Amino acid sequence: MSNENTINDGLLVKYLMNEADAAETNEIALWLQESSEHQKYLAQLKLIWEESLSLTEGNQEEQEAAAWHKLETRLQFNEQGNPGVRRLKHRWLSIAATVVLISGLTWFGLQYYNSTRLITLKSNAKVMNQILPDGSKITLNKNSEITYPGAFKGKTRSVSLQGEAFFKVTADAAKPFVIKVNDVTVKVVGTSFNVKGRNNTTVVVVETGIVQVSKAHRSVELHPGERTIANAKQENLSVENTQSRLYNYYRTNELICDHTPLQELVDVLNETQQANISILTPALKQKEITVNFKNQSLTEILEVIKGTFKIQVEYKNQQIILK
Repeated sequence: MSNENTINDGLLVKYLMNEADAAETNEIALWLQESSEHQKYLAQLKLIWEESLSLTEGNQEEQEAAAWHKLETRLQFNEQGNPGVRRLKHRWLSIAATVVLISGLTWFGLQYYNSTRLITLKSNAKVMNQILPDGSKITLNKNSEITYPGAFKGKTRSVSLQGEAFFKVTADAAKPFVIKVNDVTVKVVGTSFNVKGRNNTTVVVVETGIVQVSKAHRSVELHPGERTIANAKQENLSVENTQSRLYNYYRTNELICDHTPLQELVDVLNETQQANISILTPALKQKEITVNFKNQSLTEILEVIKGTFKIQVEYKNQQIILK
């Protein structure tokens, strides 16, 4: 009795996949008992099936190439003495090719999806660190949000920012890094800088490299130790020198003031301490302070400010007034 008359290849495959029912399994068992040739034929078929199936295991091209080579070598060897295997060769190569095609299309589809989808990272109540697809590193301040693509395509590396972040951009002269924040565009090639966009005001401070900041039809170029402040109500962009490292407070957990205007320190204290501090005397706002704070309480900090400027600190309801 031959397998052509009683057992077809489709039924044998169902058996190998453990999908044959009880009647079919019993039929195959009886067929195997009829001759050693039947047993040998099923063993050859099992080998071809397993090697074809291995094409779906893993994603490495080397694994796929090796599996193809083993499969074709075994089929060519076996088909010389077994016409049934010759038929199986064409059938299983067709199946394997279909598997590879589907896997390939799936892989390319996932690659396209991952490269075009937008990722939004929200820090909420904690500071977050993230590496972007080009290797650039960012530190996202609390209550901030950045949106970027799964892969940077085209001529630029574009992201959008709400809130504040420090960027350390991987250099790529052929593909500038572009940040959209409020109504301002920040463009760099490879540098480190801080961008803060809150309450319709954008502040850009440069640590290393060169940063181009644009608003409407105006633009300025910033170098290390320089910053610009862009307000929604003003079209002009100005460049000013700054020695203050206060903007790094959320990265270092230190308040480093170096000739820093008191108003800037107060703004940061209000943000980090959830305080409501105001400066009553206008001239006091631009008074500069040079001091470092680390792990001091708000009360201790205010005592230093009081002693430095010889001013009064008044606590009124939920407000702290400097005058």
